[in-house]
Amino acid sequence: MTATVPPMTAGRADVPATVAARDLYLDLLQKVLVNSIYQDPGMLYPDGATREEIAGHREVREFDPKRRSNGFDFPTVAHTMIGTRRMDNIRTCVETVLADAVPGDLAETGVWRGGAVIYMRGILKAHGVTDRSVWVCDSFRGLPPADIESYPDDAGIPFDAMTDVLGVSLEQVKENFRRYGLLDSQVHFLEGYFRDTLPTASIEQLAVLRLDGDMYESTINALDNLYPKLSPGGFLILDDYRLVPACRRAVTDYRRQHAIDTPIRPIDACGSYWRKEA
Repeated sequence: MTATVPPMTAGRADVPATVAARDLYLDLLQKVLVNSIYQDPGMLYPDGATREEIAGHREVREFDPKRRSNGFDFPTVAHTMIGTRRMDNIRTCVETVLADAVPGDLAETGVWRGGAVIYMRGILKAHGVTDRSVWVCDSFRGLPPADIESYPDDAGIPFDAMTDVLGVSLEQVKENFRRYGLLDSQVHFLEGYFRDTLPTASIEQLAVLRLDGDMYESTINALDNLYPKLSPGGFLILDDYRLVPACRRAVTDYRRQHAIDTPIRPIDACGSYWRKEA
């Protein structure tokens, strides 16, 4: 099975007004979450920066539509940093599992300001879906210090040095949901490091699972605990697969251990995904 991009129907006279309105809403919601509307500046770190350089040499640059589309900056205001193409992928995957009646909820591990999971909830709302939940999984205080002894692949980028940018509180993420009118009983928050929360999470079944934990430890914890709950026909989305070597190694190790040979499909220069086979 392969995912197809839903046709863009807004503005066509031969489609129902409700469908056109849904497309207009979801298109606008995405633009606001990415902030291609008001075009806030983005923050950048030097390539290959040390811990000290990350802490002291963050650069703010004016909005660049190409960089924002590909998710290659840290927006100063926008509620997601993953860019337009990875947001398109979320919509494609969610609408495909809805069309194909693949059972399960939607989840993201590593949510930052919440933009991707807000979009997931918005897609469910636009389609009138009331029997699926969105799981928002994050420490809400940034990434943990690397446990190099247990996970030597995490010896690379010191993500914990970016806590002032990556550490967004639970209260702020809830407020961001609220601003879009999407904070309700279908949204569940799981607070804490994945090693502590995911093994006992009350998530029963998933149709779309999106991983954005960057590190080997975060990625392998999510795969070990949540991938078995992903329904056949569901989608596994990897935000950092093509950009962060530690994430890619964790995925490679997990797939080898569980004899998964489903092709991994690229989204953009950073993200990838595959559809789980039976």
